[in-house]
Amino acid sequence: METIVNLTNISKNYGKEKALATINLSISKGAIYGLVGQNGAGKSTILRLIAGQSAPSSGNIQLFGTLNSAAARRRIGSLIEQPAFFPNLSGYDNLEYYRIQRGIPEKERVADVIHDLGLSHYADKKFQHYSIGNQQRLGIALALLSNPDFLILDEPINGLDPFGIAEIRRLLLNLNQRKHLTILLSSHILPELEHLINQVGFLHQGKLIEELSMAELQAKCQGHIELKTTRPEETLAILEEKLNISHYQLLPDKTIHIFKAQKWIPIIIKALNDDQLQILSIAEKSQTLEDYFLEMIGGAQND
Repeated sequence: METIVNLTNISKNYGKEKALATINLSISKGAIYGLVGQNGAGKSTILRLIAGQSAPSSGNIQLFGTLNSAAARRRIGSLIEQPAFFPNLSGYDNLEYYRIQRGIPEKERVADVIHDLGLSHYADKKFQHYSIGNQQRLGIALALLSNPDFLILDEPINGLDPFGIAEIRRLLLNLNQRKHLTILLSSHILPELEHLINQVGFLHQGKLIEELSMAELQAKCQGHIELKTTRPEETLAILEEKLNISHYQLLPDKTIHIFKAQKWIPIIIKALNDDQLQILSIAEKSQTLEDYFLEMIGGAQND
């Protein structure tokens, strides 16, 4: 599969402050890639580097198979900071202004993106009367004005109500599926990304600490039994030898996670009691994307 973006050993320093440290990241054609991290983790810095708004301190950025190509960057549309729209102009006239300013020859592009973004009923309305959701839509419309192959969005659902979030999510999924548009977006609103992205990169304190497909993440976050005993190593032997349980994980704190066995709790309790192993706790658990991320950065902070 074609790789749209490939970052190799990217770092970014602002004076003595290191914003990014040795980032390696790749995004495949057709992906919706979510860059997840707390505020200040370095998400916007990565987006600016890819969009060409900033230069890395070291490392290489490859776009569409080329290095440092102006032609490749013209295939990118981005919304990293809110554009300076004119409050007294309509949404249509704002986009027409930017179309002319950017030298985009196709006059029909303004009408096309207004239609694609569901703004037809608001096209003649002054920008100062737009809701937050429609302001965000118009910003995305501007990012799509040049008909890009790759769209970069920084916190596109920040500040939106649940209805607005759902609308932006449907819009991006539609663009991805209908136009095969590759999308990179950042957010700290983790639960909403679960319904949108198919790749995720976890960023913490300027480091990319894990990169997964959503299928891999869902497998990691699947429901499980959380088991604590006084003798965990002996417990694992009983699970394997007596109950033929092989899908488990022993965590650093000696907690055992058992997968694909939620209905086995009574059987596990009986087997451990038969061998006089003291159970400290046993319960069914599941993880959300947010749970997983918080667990990860907790581990990263302890590194």
